[in-house]
Order: sequence, then structure tokens, then C-alpha cells
Amino acid sequence: MMEDATNRLLITEEVSFQKKGPHGRELTCEEAEKLKRDQSTVSDFKQMKLEKEAQKNWDLFYKRNSVNFFKDRHWTTREFEELRACRQFENQKLTILEAGCGVGNCLFPLLEGDPNIFAFACDFSPRAVEFVKQNPLYDTERCKVFQCDLTKDDLLENIPADSVDVVTLIFVLSAIHPDKMQCVVQHIYKVLKPGGCTLFRDYGLYDHAMLRFKPGNKLGENFYVRQDGTRSFFFTEDHVAHLFSAAGYEQIINEYVLRQTVNKKEGLCVPRIFLQSKFRKPLGNS
Repeated sequence: MMEDATNRLLITEEVSFQKKGPHGRELTCEEAEKLKRDQSTVSDFKQMKLEKEAQKNWDLFYKRNSVNFFKDRHWTTREFEELRACRQFENQKLTILEAGCGVGNCLFPLLEGDPNIFAFACDFSPRAVEFVKQNPLYDTERCKVFQCDLTKDDLLENIPADSVDVVTLIFVLSAIHPDKMQCVVQHIYKVLKPGGCTLFRDYGLYDHAMLRFKPGNKLGENFYVRQDGTRSFFFTEDHVAHLFSAAGYEQIINEYVLRQTVNKKEGLCVPRIFLQSKFRKPLGNS
């Protein structure tokens, strides 16, 4: 695992151990002391500036990194078997929404691996959306991508109500201010079919990325800013459950994924903590 100038973990590690369950990880005494000392937060003025410039900061991120930063997420169908299991019969066509698609690292592996998927996809960054459209695999017969601020824009301008079978929300909410996360979950709810599901995966509390932040980067409880101005929130199971239940979802599964990852080049073995969840829009709701 390598680190660039933005205190961001590049995904080049190998997984040596993984388990799932209802509990996260306990801090070592040294880690607990480090977090206890780091109580001061970024000034209100800077926090307002970060919120105002959030789109610009993500656009600059994609300008610097193009399509090369994140690995393609071929693990999506492996770890979210629901993408297959939600079909009522084999080869049933599915309509999905990838909310926060970036440059298509999850989108294109899904389309390549399953010819019976039509995908809507959106991202906050206009530059990321353009990268998706420029990808040779982009096919308007199978995919519609558009720019969208999920915290305030109406998805119904691009997607019919109650039309989506599955929404993927993968490493997206963590980049959004906690006060606006509820709006995102509610907007997604409107386009899901009754019985449709949202598949969630994001950073968990005490993930190694959280423990690497130095003093001066804390925005609030479990909320931090990287050097490039993008932000990251670290979730608890209860927080995720509350977000979705408050929007009307039924919880199917909501659990921690604990990994030990190894970077042989740097000789590091570090704990990665994620939340992986599935929430359903109740039948009869629209």
C-alpha cells in the first residue's frame, strides 16, 4: 500500500485475512491515545470553504489522476452476490444506478460481466463523467451517465421514479458532509422500485486510513480532510443503520468487513475496516 501526497491509501495491497461480523476492531493503547490527543478541529471558515469547493476539489483530483488512481472493482459481484441473487429468473434484465460512479471502475466491470444490465450512473465531478463517456466501453444503449450533486439534485430529472432494481453506493457517502448524507439516501429511495435494494460499502470506524491522519485534519467526529481538500468520514454500524431506516428502508444486512492487508513492497501489514450493507425499499412503497 502506497501513500500519495494527499494521505490517501492506494489500493495495491494483497488481502491476507478477512472476516465479516457485527463488531469492528478495538484500538491498541497507542492508537487510542493518538485519537484522544487529536481533538482540535479545522476552523469554521476553512470548513465552509471546503464545502463550497467540494466539486472543484474532486474535479482537480480527477484532473491529476485521470483514470489511473483506483483499480477496477471486479470484486463487486463477488462480494455483493445480491447483484445476481436479486433476479427472479435467470437472464432477467436489471436496471441499476451507480451513485457516485467516478471514472467507471465499478460500472464497466459490471457491464462487461453481465449483458443483462442497464446502468444509470452519476457523479459529482463533471470531469469524472467525461472520462466515463470517453471510455471505449461506454455504450448509450446500455448506460446513461450524468453529472449530479446527490445532496440536492433531483434524480427524477434523469431516472424515472420506482424504476431501479439495485443502487450501488460504494465509497461515496464518506466523501459527503455528514449533515447532507440523509438527503442522498432519500433521493436514491425515490428511484428504487418497491422491493429494490441499495448496496452500501464504505470506510469503517478505525480503518487504517483514519488512523493515518495527522493533527490539523479533523473536521468533526470521525470526519477528516485530506491534503487535496477531499474529505472522508468513517462509519459505525449504528450510523449506517440510522441513515437508511430514517429514509424508510428495511435492513437486510449491515456488517463490518475486517481485513488484514499486506504490502510486500513496503513490508506493511495494516487493518482495513469497511461497512458492507444491504437495505431494501419495502414492497408497496413508492
